[in-house]
Amino acid sequence: MADLTKYRNIGIFAHVDAGKTTTTERILKLTGKIHKTGEVHDGEATTDFMEQEAERGITIQSAATSCVWNDHRMNIIDTPGHVDFTIEVYRSLKVLDGGVGVFCGSGGVEPQSETNWRYANDSEVARVIFINKMDRMGADFYRVVDQIENVLGANPLVMVLPIGIEDDFVGAVDLLTRKAHIWDDTGKPENFKIEEPPADMADKIEEWREKLIETAVEQDDDLMEAYLEGEEPSMEDIKRCIRKGTIALDFFPTYCGSAFKNKGIQPVLDAVVDFLPNPTEVKPQPETDEEGNETGEFAIVDPNRPLRALAFKIMDDRFGALTFIRIYSGKLTKGSSVLNTFTGKTERIGRIVEMHADERIELEGAEAGDIVAVIGMKNVQTGHTLCDPDNPATLEPMVFPDPVISIAVSPKDKGAAEKMGIAIGKMVKEDPSFRVETDEDSGETILKGMGELHLDIKIDIMKRTHGVEVDVGAPQVAYRETITQKIEDTYTHKKQSGGAGQFAKIDYIVEPGEPGSGFEFESKVTGGNVPREFWPAVEKGFVKSMEKGVLAGFPCLDFKVTLFDGNYHPVDSSAVAYELAAAAAYRQSMPKAGAQLMEPIMKVDVFTPEDHVGDVIGDLNRRRGMIQGQDASSTGVRIKAECPLAEMFGYIGDLRTMTSGRGQFSMEFSHYAPCPKNVAEDVIKEVKEREEKKK
Repeated sequence: MADLTKYRNIGIFAHVDAGKTTTTERILKLTGKIHKTGEVHDGEATTDFMEQEAERGITIQSAATSCVWNDHRMNIIDTPGHVDFTIEVYRSLKVLDGGVGVFCGSGGVEPQSETNWRYANDSEVARVIFINKMDRMGADFYRVVDQIENVLGANPLVMVLPIGIEDDFVGAVDLLTRKAHIWDDTGKPENFKIEEPPADMADKIEEWREKLIETAVEQDDDLMEAYLEGEEPSMEDIKRCIRKGTIALDFFPTYCGSAFKNKGIQPVLDAVVDFLPNPTEVKPQPETDEEGNETGEFAIVDPNRPLRALAFKIMDDRFGALTFIRIYSGKLTKGSSVLNTFTGKTERIGRIVEMHADERIELEGAEAGDIVAVIGMKNVQTGHTLCDPDNPATLEPMVFPDPVISIAVSPKDKGAAEKMGIAIGKMVKEDPSFRVETDEDSGETILKGMGELHLDIKIDIMKRTHGVEVDVGAPQVAYRETITQKIEDTYTHKKQSGGAGQFAKIDYIVEPGEPGSGFEFESKVTGGNVPREFWPAVEKGFVKSMEKGVLAGFPCLDFKVTLFDGNYHPVDSSAVAYELAAAAAYRQSMPKAGAQLMEPIMKVDVFTPEDHVGDVIGDLNRRRGMIQGQDASSTGVRIKAECPLAEMFGYIGDLRTMTSGRGQFSMEFSHYAPCPKNVAEDVIKEVKEREEKKK
């Protein structure tokens, strides 16, 4: 049985371009997992194995790999930094026990690092900090430490001090041992010497060392008392206190180096082993009922308890679908059956593999604390719980943000239609933030995602990986129509063409309904002027007609029809005649009843740093937005507003420009509201022009 105290499940996360993937490469080289390091800028990084990643030099999917350091097994997930792929970071953090936050020595705390830090706080993940790129122009270790305190509201526990900066960066002083680790210029990580630190750093070393020990001993009252009386705690005691405080999220051990130049990586690996929790030391995952409410039970990390595992990522590659699973308790063995509590179906476990980016090593089984991939699961999706069929339970599900942008796509030729359907099906399984629906009005396929880059890459994957060429349309808004006035009207339908004729006369009232009420029909006919058996036909005629409004052909909402009188012919009246009468009555009366165009209004939630609040609010006002409230926190301000969807296209680009890339937003549908006259006129004109072109 594996010793769980020797396991570390960690993620590496940071702002785009801070050096996460390069750091992962160096860790793999140091731990003997790879023998040649690949570089991101050459498109050869091990964990960037998608064509789109190698080309753009960014990480899109989180990649999983595992290695061994100092007799400890590490499962590492390298996550993307770009805002459109934060979903990948979020779902990775959900299954990890610890993390390494990478910050750029010159860029400092960048916008995406703030978002990822916030996610890690929400997931209560213990972290160590690695300030990378110390060899870069403008690198400043102390400034970045200051930003971590002020921008992130976090407490960095400085463990090392850099020796030299920019081109002169050679290594770091370990504050606990007061020894300098100096790397030579060969670029080999193992080529370093441990020696006495430079004499001119003595005062600085003592100042920061004192801070370090004072912060650490706060975790233990007895040690604190002894320290205040002048007794320095032993190295074991200090490390024990640092571990305790790190796991409790009281502080974050902070290191520095240059991953690209292979300097400073070993101390980070040592810190992962020394200070980050093993699977048994983190809060166990709560179990929930079908509604998602916690039951009070927990998935305790223990191989001898019933199986509890969470599928946190689906990936499709040349061998078929891979389902990445974090096992919280129990064992998973080849050939066994597991229950998916979301679908209520059992699935047989075929092949279990340990992933090393896109290579795989076959396993016979896995147990609590492991992160593995299973090949060929049929109905499992991200966030589904897999458990022991005799002991069912559901783990707290993942919550994914709703997409904020949509585009219409259509296959370039008939042959591509089926291929497109299959490709989209696979992509939706892999990425829960990517949604697809068919527009009932136009029959077009609508793709929805987290941002323009997100959808751009999906179209690219469709083209290259699945060989499907598609035409991409401009985003469209789904308008609706309604009426504003009550009118009384009458209509007679008469048709005589030899033999049985058609006759139906209806007297009716059309009036606006309450917002959200839909369509209502009532009959107040007395004395049999319109026989009861024909009332449903009148209703059906109106219901069928309301799918096309009289202004621009958008569906009509929220109105009521009351049938109060009419007439019939004993021979010529029929259900069809009354249905046709109602359809004609709709066309006759709706324009008289003050027809009006309605537009979808979105609930918008914008997150911005404090110094850009004025610009963001001004911009939302220009977009006809109504500000509903503001909420300030240590990292920025959340602005809640309601905005017409038509004004929100391209918003993410404008928001990022306004906030130097640090703003973020999400939006969801709220309600329909009347369109201002000038906007309505433009929309109606556009629709008519489109219809003319079709003719």
